[in-house]
Amino acid sequence: MRARALLVQAGEVFSPAPLGAVDILTVNNHIVAIGPKLALPDWASGEVIDARGLLVFPGMVDQHVHFSGGGGEGGPEFRTPELALSDMTRYGLTTAVGILGTDGTTRSVQELLAKARALAAEGLNTRIYTGAYEVPTRTVTQSPRNDIILIDRCVGIGEIAISDHRGSHPSDRELAHLAGEARTGGLLSGKAGVLHLHVGSGRRMINPVLEVLEMADVPIGTMVPTHLNRRRELLLDSVRYGKLGGFLDITTSIEPDSHNREAVDPVEAVDILRHEGILLEQISLSTDAGGSAPVFDVQGHLVHMGIGSAKSLWRTVRELHRRLGWAWNEAIRPATETPARILKLNDVGRIQVGGRGDLMLTDENQVVTVIGGGRVLVRDGHVVARGMFERVEDAHS
Repeated sequence: MRARALLVQAGEVFSPAPLGAVDILTVNNHIVAIGPKLALPDWASGEVIDARGLLVFPGMVDQHVHFSGGGGEGGPEFRTPELALSDMTRYGLTTAVGILGTDGTTRSVQELLAKARALAAEGLNTRIYTGAYEVPTRTVTQSPRNDIILIDRCVGIGEIAISDHRGSHPSDRELAHLAGEARTGGLLSGKAGVLHLHVGSGRRMINPVLEVLEMADVPIGTMVPTHLNRRRELLLDSVRYGKLGGFLDITTSIEPDSHNREAVDPVEAVDILRHEGILLEQISLSTDAGGSAPVFDVQGHLVHMGIGSAKSLWRTVRELHRRLGWAWNEAIRPATETPARILKLNDVGRIQVGGRGDLMLTDENQVVTVIGGGRVLVRDGHVVARGMFERVEDAHS
């Protein structure tokens, strides 16, 4: 079979470091050259994309996506649907890590893994976490450590709920045991082995994470708490973990509105963390796309249900540049290089020779073109690669 080449010409490239107006050549799935005046090889079938006037970033890496659906806090009718390929790619995501949440009963890790493989066949780079909110958590092999070692796409355990009335309220020792399982599973498989932690609005806030650090000899990068912008008090409390060197993940779909006045705008949340002295390389962004976003009153009654969206990630990156005046190479890092580093995915999150051909082209406002593994998924704002049942829907419309 003849090789497949793609040449992206003369865009303003951020790797995330600024590289200037250069060309990027991919062959099959990977980047093979970056520089001025490149040409398509004559031994490959190829396509040229004119990127003049556009910014070229790495495809974005989202470490928290409910792509097989989630939710259900209001009953079965509140279960969120599976995401389609274009629900993510149209907004610049080229790598997504699938996750279960509240419901580990009618949802399963097996189902999540099957969905991850389906999306990969359709053009998205996918990984998963094993587990769900509760402890003992949900697995395929009856052991979270074994899942990480034996399942190709499994990079860690999550999302385990702490400080949340919907969780199973694991003891600090139980949480430390899971951190050890994640760590050892990662070591034996050569993967990240992270423990991805859903932090709720409970009074203990970030304390369970700090207690694990006190009792367990796990590297601080093992535990990655998320949803830290759900309340200002939680965000400020998380600074204690950040000051020790931990990663802090902000959820871009969590925003204040008429139903949820406690939430902290993700751009403001990042700004607060930076002003509190947290290093840029410790801050990541994720979307919670496809996940339910319930709002409860003080008695624990459900008063509103929303859903996370992948569109919030690029919007937050753009607003870090516009509202805070961050340079583009800084604004894009929490959505590319940093989550890739957390997950030890060395071939994504950066534009580099030998890396996956994952690129996002923008006009500084909208996502224009998205390339995943050297294939055009979105062109000039139009989805050109659709999932299996998206194609069926198109045929019937």
